[in-house]
Amino acid sequence: MLQFVQAVAKVTGGTLLGITMLSSSVLAGGLVGLAISFRNLPDVRVLRSYVPTETTHVYDIKGKLLSSIHGEANREVVPLDKISPDLKRAVIAIEDSHFYSHHGINPVGVTRAFMANLEQGRTVEGGSTVTMQLVKNLFLSPKRAFSRKVAEGVLALRLEQILTKNQILEMYLNQVYWGHNTYGIETASASYFGKHASELNLAESAMMAGLIQAPENYSPFVSYKLAKQRQLTVLRRMRELQWITPQEEVAARKQPLKLGQITSFQASNMPYVTEAVVQELTKRFGRDAVLKGGMRVQTTIDTKLQRIAEDTVSRGHYRLSYMADQMALVAVDPRTHFVKAMVGGVDYKQSQYNRAVQALRQPGSAFKPFVYYAALASGKYGADSIVYDSPVSYPDGYEYYSPQNYDGTFAGAMSLRRALEMSRNIPAVKLGQEIGLNKVIEICRTLGIKSPMEPVISLPLGAVDLTPLEMAGSYATFANNGWHSETTFIAQVTDSSGNLLLDNTPKPQLVLDPWASASLNSVLQGVIERGTATSARLDRPAAGKTGTTSSERDIWFVGYVPQLSVAVWVGNDNYAPLGYGATGGTLVAPIWRDFMEQALRGVPAQSFRPASDFERP
Repeated sequence: MLQFVQAVAKVTGGTLLGITMLSSSVLAGGLVGLAISFRNLPDVRVLRSYVPTETTHVYDIKGKLLSSIHGEANREVVPLDKISPDLKRAVIAIEDSHFYSHHGINPVGVTRAFMANLEQGRTVEGGSTVTMQLVKNLFLSPKRAFSRKVAEGVLALRLEQILTKNQILEMYLNQVYWGHNTYGIETASASYFGKHASELNLAESAMMAGLIQAPENYSPFVSYKLAKQRQLTVLRRMRELQWITPQEEVAARKQPLKLGQITSFQASNMPYVTEAVVQELTKRFGRDAVLKGGMRVQTTIDTKLQRIAEDTVSRGHYRLSYMADQMALVAVDPRTHFVKAMVGGVDYKQSQYNRAVQALRQPGSAFKPFVYYAALASGKYGADSIVYDSPVSYPDGYEYYSPQNYDGTFAGAMSLRRALEMSRNIPAVKLGQEIGLNKVIEICRTLGIKSPMEPVISLPLGAVDLTPLEMAGSYATFANNGWHSETTFIAQVTDSSGNLLLDNTPKPQLVLDPWASASLNSVLQGVIERGTATSARLDRPAAGKTGTTSSERDIWFVGYVPQLSVAVWVGNDNYAPLGYGATGGTLVAPIWRDFMEQALRGVPAQSFRPASDFERP
């Protein structure tokens, strides 16, 4: 073997040329013959409509990037004319300088690689063209073998018959792996240099092109010295090909490089929001489409309100941590039913469970407005109608159910308004029985509540498990005088080319009686002005309801102004009681007020429409 290599080394230039030409003929003829035996190879024609997997990007309502979501491949696809000319030249120079003159395989390159490998006694040079690398990445295993190399050649020849050189180069630059879980030149440019692929200069392009051979080894994030050495190799090759001048080579060598940062593994800065968005997307499009479809998702989230919500929960938990380990907050715009802010727990790093959208907890008296609305909408009651807070018992299986008030007393005859302001239990149970619990459940369904419900006698007192999101969304419909849209985290979704996939522009429907809604708004304003939630008072009209379960396991305040509906829940994940005296009015209403005062700063005060504006049913 050594003698053969030495003999080859002594061959004259003319003889070598002859061997090269003969090798080219033999190789080309051999590949054509071998093609017959490769009938089971993939059909490259599928690449005419091939769409690479692409990263999905999630934005807030104003277009600020919140998160990027992807499966194995973090990729953003760009057309060839959006890629720097310097980058295209650099890649072709170092990977396949005859790219525009061969037909898929480069016989000279294959022969050179064969000689180099023969001399070293191992594989040190591949001889693959850009086209061969592309078909290998898309169709073949990375295992080095002669049969795979032949298959690469066959597929490359076929591919060059159906796609133009520019189409192949565009697909290659968007497909190739650049290290650190970045695929495609656009994503890699953003990671390595914090800029678009179209903005790469010669120095940056040469370093990027040098990565392809061994991305993790030559990465400037791993070894800037090796990356710089590889960059010089690419620049030297470009100068040898006379694609750049010696002066341009020197200038690029000396140009300082400002590196970006590895972006593939960065966590979302709003993880609870991102997870909720992914869940909503997955239900509609499927998980593969979310991870690989390159969606552009405009969420309904207002980053400013989200930060206020996070800070509010942090401060509230600090004050209540001695009795409760968790808290959730959801803010919904009544005019659109867009979720503007959402916090699913006190610390995402400690617990990824999203209590705002997943935790089913009893709302206690915060459920009563649904019952009172049903009474008002029946036409039998007005805000000043008389109800009786007096002892009562109902058959319940083999026993009797006798509702009690929180303080154990009875107040006798009182207005419906006063009964709700003071959160008396017995009038709510009596109204539920008179109106019909199935009617109450029907109203809840109309408001978008999907959690299971049973018409048990204690339903009016919140004997049902609901999420904070359901509570905030339902109250938002009251705030909007009965006009309802589906509560959502997503405003719009497009593909990476801008084609519209989902448009959640609100389409409000009048689902509640406006007079009954306006009457309820008036009553719930009284809860804040002189009822159980005076600690929630704002400098503007506001309505809301406290909620406290009989065992003090869950405490709530859900309240709203015409522009914003907010639910706040406090409790323990293990359902441990918070302790006697822990009520929504004393502990949660101040947290709600804290959020609202900041969220509404600069927003003009707005009054609720009076019931007199509408016809009574």
